[in-house]
Parts: sequence; structure tokens; C-alpha cells
Amino acid sequence: MRILRSIPVAADTPVALTIGNFDGVHLGHQRILARLRGAAAHYAIPSCAMTFEPHPREFFAPDQAPTRLTSLREKLELLANHGVERAIVCRFDYGFAQITPADFVERILVKGLGVKWLLVGDDFRFGARRAGDIVMLRQEASSLGFEVEAMGSVMLDGERVSSTAVRNALAAGDLARASRLLGRCYSISGRVVRGDGLGRKLGFPTANVQMKHNRPPLTGIFAVELHGADGGVLRGAASLGRRPTVRAQGQPVLEVHAFDFDGDLYGRHVRVDFLHKFRDEEKYADLATLIRQIGLDVENAKVFFNRQDARTAKA
Repeated sequence: MRILRSIPVAADTPVALTIGNFDGVHLGHQRILARLRGAAAHYAIPSCAMTFEPHPREFFAPDQAPTRLTSLREKLELLANHGVERAIVCRFDYGFAQITPADFVERILVKGLGVKWLLVGDDFRFGARRAGDIVMLRQEASSLGFEVEAMGSVMLDGERVSSTAVRNALAAGDLARASRLLGRCYSISGRVVRGDGLGRKLGFPTANVQMKHNRPPLTGIFAVELHGADGGVLRGAASLGRRPTVRAQGQPVLEVHAFDFDGDLYGRHVRVDFLHKFRDEEKYADLATLIRQIGLDVENAKVFFNRQDARTAKA
């Protein structure tokens, strides 16, 4: 996938385009991307997705912005996995926020990107003060020579599929619900970095996965699968949180204890799939109590995978 970090002065080819934040790339987004691929194939032009960094709500109200489901890298990887050929990452700053709806259509969509076909949500708003809407977009398109298609909401079990719905499921510890909304397991990816070595000292060595999420959408103790090791997929137990027994304050840390693994993962970029939540973080009176609880968590994770294997064998 080709990634553009700025809008070209002039387009090099017509494109089929969709626009959105695409946080999580959930089933609703996937429906949009499937339609995008179809239109791009019909017109024999590249499929293109425009997204924003940071999220506009992070720019306008950083303290009130929702937690991110995906980092920019994770989002771009998911877009590529769903067949997007070009991604436009627009730097959302004060200047971008002041672009008028008409200028957005003429200078960015038509001149800079060469849009031939455009897909947006039926509630799409754009331009300064969100003054542009789907009605205006269609009026501009008719005079400037491109097509506009709007897509309605995707529903699952009577609920609108959205990034907010995924966040709510993760915050409640309902990973099964989150997986259904996403069409896959929720995951966090990052590079394995050196931590303080506490896990090994306690008898449970861990891979410390560097996160781009300062406020991850879930915390607690989980059964996980780790992808990116030479041996393939590793099963294990993970802790995601601030480790209150060890530190009074601190940034969230993702630590994965892989069963029966003693290899070196330092420097590798890995993906952690969250399969089941066991409990929330707790603060213990001493390290001895913490060690006993970690042992129970690891055993619970092994039981979870044994049951999963047994169900698979029966199917």
C-alpha cells in the first residue's frame, strides 16, 4: 500500500476514495472498504482511503477524546489487509480545520486526489465548522464530474457497529462482543523492549510490548496469543495496566508471559491478540501475594486454552 503524508498539488491518476477515521477498522468500516474495492475494480482505478492524524476530537478536545482502538501503524496495516491501495494521512491541525467545504472538494478531492468516485457515510460532515454535508457534496460532485455514494449504518444484533460500541465492549471486558464487532480478535501490536526484569525475578518472565496507546481501551489480566516469534503463535497470559503493587504511579504496561518459552523476543515487532479477560488489576499487600496470584492467572490461562482446544476437537 502506498502511503501519502500530504495532499499532492495535482493528482497523478483518478482514484476511488473513502474518508473516515477508521479507528479499529471494524465490520462497518470493512463493509465500506469492500464497496470501495468493488468500485475501484469497476473503474480500473486505485482504491484510496483518507484518514486523519491526530483524530479531530483529539485536536479539539484532547482531554475528552475517546481512547484509540488502533495506533496509526495498526490502522494502516488493517487498511492494507482489506485491499486499500493508497492511504492519505492528513495532518489534522489548525490550518486543516479551517479549510472551507468548497475548498476541500475542489482543491483536495478533485485537484489533489483526482477523485472519480467517492464513498462516505450518510452522516458525513466536512470542512470548517463541519459546514459541509452529503447534500452539498452531491451538488459539488455533479458540477465537478465525480460520483458520490453514501452508505448507511451496519447493524449487528440490533446495535450499530461503531468504534464507540467496540470501546464499550472492551471496557466492560466483553471480548467476545468486541470480536464480533471487529470481525477478529482485538489486538495491540508493538516492539518488544527491555523492562525492569521484574517478571523474570518473580519466576514469570514476560515480553514487554511497547504501546502507542497512552490510554488503552482495556485493562486487566487476559489469555492471549502472541504473533511474531520464530516459533509461530505463542499462547500465554498478559497483564495490561499500571501494576499498582509495584508502582504507585506509572504509564500502562503490556506484559506477556508465554507458556514454556525461553527465547529472545527483544526488538521484534509482535501482535498480541486478546482472547479472554479473567479479572481487573489489583493491588496486593506484598510481592509474595502477587506471585501467588500470577501463578493462578497462568494456570487459568492454560485451562482456558485446554477448553478451547477441546471444543475445537469436538467441532
